[in-house]
Amino acid sequence: MRVLGSGSPRRSVGSRSGSAAGRPGRRPPHWLLERGLNSRAPVYVHVGGCWNARHRADGVSREQALRALAEGLPACSHCRPDTELGYVDG
Repeated sequence: MRVLGSGSPRRSVGSRSGSAAGRPGRRPPHWLLERGLNSRAPVYVHVGGCWNARHRADGVSREQALRALAEGLPACSHCRPDTELGYVDG
């Protein structure tokens, strides 16, 4: 039986990129706060890995993401972190 994808270039590239970053085995964050153009104030809460988070996002804890939503920071309309977190407004 042949296993598809074993030894493929894509797989080896992925493993190299993790070690090249100097953080082998480190997982991406579950929650992100996207900063505005001024790079200071957060503008959206995202689920980790959201395609719309851009490069101006920082990983945060679940509690920090919930606090940001409770303080009025909007949830991304694409990844819906409020739904993932079980946050109900009001």
